[in-house]
Amino acid sequence: MPKDFVSWFEIPALDLKRSVAFFNEIFDMSMDVMETPDYSMAVFPVNKGIGGAVMVGHGCVPSETGALIYLNAGKDLSKVLERVEGAGGRVIMEKTLINEESGHFALFIDSEGNKLALHSMA
Repeated sequence: MPKDFVSWFEIPALDLKRSVAFFNEIFDMSMDVMETPDYSMAVFPVNKGIGGAVMVGHGCVPSETGALIYLNAGKDLSKVLERVEGAGGRVIMEKTLINEESGHFALFIDSEGNKLALHSMA
């Protein structure tokens, strides 16, 4: 059995600049952008663990349906969640306790129309 069942994730976008600005603002970070003739991507900065990117190109269609990605929001997701609307997204479920052992989650729609989740242990 693998240690982790997720090894990489990609969040589809139509406008890479807008999407990068959204994630940079809510997570207070800076994503690296890479472009090829067919695809453009902005990579989430990670030191170790599972990485991912925002992708623009053929077949990269934002959606509120399908698989749900939980993004790590650090110790308290409230700090990230409160920046969502100002960055052009929409909160659809406020910070909610899963249980004491599993922490909290919240749901939001990003600037491109993707439904995503935040998770924190606090």
